[in-house]
Amino acid sequence: MDWTPRRERFRTLLSGDRCIHPGSVFDPISGRIAQDLGFEAGMFAGSIASLTVLGAPDLALISLTEFAGQVLRICRACTLPLIVDADHGYGNALGVRRTVEELETAGVAALTIEDTALPARYAAAGATQLVRIEEGVGKMRAALDARQDPDLVIVGRTGAAAVTGVADAIARALAYEAAGVDALFFAGLKTRGELDAIASAVRLPIMLGSVGPALMDRDTLSALGVRVCLQGHQPFMAAVRAVHDTLKALREGTAPAQIPGIASAELMQRVTRGDDYGRWTREFLGE
Repeated sequence: MDWTPRRERFRTLLSGDRCIHPGSVFDPISGRIAQDLGFEAGMFAGSIASLTVLGAPDLALISLTEFAGQVLRICRACTLPLIVDADHGYGNALGVRRTVEELETAGVAALTIEDTALPARYAAAGATQLVRIEEGVGKMRAALDARQDPDLVIVGRTGAAAVTGVADAIARALAYEAAGVDALFFAGLKTRGELDAIASAVRLPIMLGSVGPALMDRDTLSALGVRVCLQGHQPFMAAVRAVHDTLKALREGTAPAQIPGIASAELMQRVTRGDDYGRWTREFLGE
């Protein structure tokens, strides 16, 4: 498939003057729903990948192959530009190269590479640690070197603001900017002052995740150069709640016809692209 058009659309968003909230997606159906509802982009987070594929918490247990496989399933099912959280690149700088190769082939429009030391090191569980700036720069350079489609967006991500402070976050961001990344992702900002300091120091488009309530005003974010701000991953959590409650009700004797919140036949036809499959059946099977 030709993934470039969706990458071009995402680059247009990055070069624009407004902040978007991408739809948090986790499988082909959720990707299609986000597209049908008009989201400009989708977001597939590492934490949600771990939950979806492994049923496990976000402890860097998922493999690149597992992650890329789910990414491909999402990308082939919709035309939504997909941003993915590629964590630490699944290893050192050479692992980052392989990660970019696999995710570019799978169809992503943008991927983030972060400077968190993952997986957690011995005797450091629960304490977030960062790699040295020099190692982070090496990972960014490796990601850029591995890229084949120049429209694929490589995003340098740092969680330093919540670990070592805003000054270190800025230093890391400037180093990644100098390495040539296309955008900068900051995790864990809580105050307007933190964002003001970062926005005044960097030149690239900003992406935010895990921000405090004080930073959820989209007009303010747009004015400060933020082009993507995540809202969390409620769709997957809502799906878990729905499945739990439905199975519990059935187990306790509720009649299937009395289960609330079931998708209508019309909705299922739409999200599965039933009309397309019906047309292909008639055209190619002679029915």
